[in-house]
Amino acid sequence: MNAKMLFVLVAFLASGWLTVYAQDNPFLGKWDITGVGPNGNYIYWLEVKQDGDKLTGLFLNRSGSVLPLAEIKIEDGELVFSPAGGRPNAPKQVHRARVEEGRLLGKLTMDEQEVAWIGVRPPQWSSYNANAKHRLGTPVALFDGKGMESWDVQHKDRPSGWAVVDGVMTNEEKANNLISKHQFENFKIHCEYKLAEKSNSGIYLRGRYELQVLDDAGKEPESHGHMALYSRVKPSINASLPAGQWQVMEAVIVGNRLSVWLNGKKVQDNIVIDGITGGALDSREGDPGPIMLQGDHGKVWFRKVIVTPITSLK
Repeated sequence: MNAKMLFVLVAFLASGWLTVYAQDNPFLGKWDITGVGPNGNYIYWLEVKQDGDKLTGLFLNRSGSVLPLAEIKIEDGELVFSPAGGRPNAPKQVHRARVEEGRLLGKLTMDEQEVAWIGVRPPQWSSYNANAKHRLGTPVALFDGKGMESWDVQHKDRPSGWAVVDGVMTNEEKANNLISKHQFENFKIHCEYKLAEKSNSGIYLRGRYELQVLDDAGKEPESHGHMALYSRVKPSINASLPAGQWQVMEAVIVGNRLSVWLNGKKVQDNIVIDGITGGALDSREGDPGPIMLQGDHGKVWFRKVIVTPITSLK
């Protein structure tokens, strides 16, 4: 056998070994993760990938953005990884996990703190289309210029910081986040709002997927911009109006598909939602969930929030 044939044979065998390795690796794929620690629930999202002979991963560390893992490996049959980012001089976070009965059982260790968590696979979504003409139900007015009876707050130990002033629902800066008392699965949402200069907020669909609300008129679209699926998918165009002007957004979410319009322009076109975003209330992606409005970032005014359930999918 000459050197060239030997090289081809070795490459073929290596390729086959890697394929088998990837297929036999129970950690690969996406995981919706929930843990309970001293500061309440720890909501994570993880995706493990095989890149040649190396593992790579993406991780959502409770809040903020989905980022590549700083470290990831398999050691003694366990998945061991550490997230990137974090505050300067913060203690290193190390997660160790194993798969048992299809669940990812893990533990975060950080200094002397430990948090146990459980990861499950996200739903196997059908082939949905957010642009189809679905059958709509009766609209639910979460706010229509009157009271705030349809809302609760995220942090029960803190004041609301919201009030209705001249028919508009508005917040103090660093207020609580509002959570609708209604739960929704597949729906269309219509919001009318305005922002103070350099302010931002967020509209969470099912309490898990944030559409960023941001004063960014005139800037290039990016994954943290106005009507981005936060840190995951940037809007196709920047349709923002300047601060102080009323803006109108509409979105349709069916399964894991999403279309969004801002000020009459389509900015997200039936995109795939790969997973939860930072600040999600939970990671139960297959369940209905509330609408959450961020109030803890900056000044915002809402004059209309209407959700129309989708009763039949096409």
